[in-house]
Amino acid sequence: MINQKLFSTTQSQLFLQMMQLISSNPNYLDFKTTINNVFSQLNKWFDDNLLLLNYEKTEYVQFTLESTVLHEAPIGCNNNFISNSTSTKFLGVIIEYTLSWKVHIDHHLPKLCVPCYSVRTVKPFMCQKNLNSVYCSYFHSLMTYGIIFWGNSTHSIYVFRLHERVIRIVTDSGLRDFCRQLFKKLGILLLMSQYFFPFYYL
Repeated sequence: MINQKLFSTTQSQLFLQMMQLISSNPNYLDFKTTINNVFSQLNKWFDDNLLLLNYEKTEYVQFTLESTVLHEAPIGCNNNFISNSTSTKFLGVIIEYTLSWKVHIDHHLPKLCVPCYSVRTVKPFMCQKNLNSVYCSYFHSLMTYGIIFWGNSTHSIYVFRLHERVIRIVTDSGLRDFCRQLFKKLGILLLMSQYFFPFYYL
């Protein structure tokens, strides 16, 4: 998979922010030949349309099993090569080469801590109904973004623990209170249920 950011040489500054190319081949040598041929054709299209490729912001990711040894495949044109990366960001979702979603979730957790703290801060000044709205707007919407991709990951347990924490704050419950009843009381699905029913709305 190749991420590309393009810019024109004219003063109109026409930008193409995100572009992906996907190529699949189990044989490394065939993959290297195919991807370089495609890349050469792509560069020709850029030249024909007076566009330049920003090589510094272009990278490729080899998706494979974690136990598989990665081979560096020099991909480029006219002695300009793009770099290899173990992950890429697409529409706010970080996709790593093993598809374990660990990098995305690690990046996601600090962002979830911010609305969790906000809910705790405004709690003394709000009724239950308004507090639920704050939870839905700031925490729930952020938590469920892209869940259809990373929700089944083993690393999602850390998101689930944060979800439990904020629900305890909203319901003014103790650390040892059983959360399942709290979710049921608020009409909120558990994280794994959110994964299976991604279009469920509060």
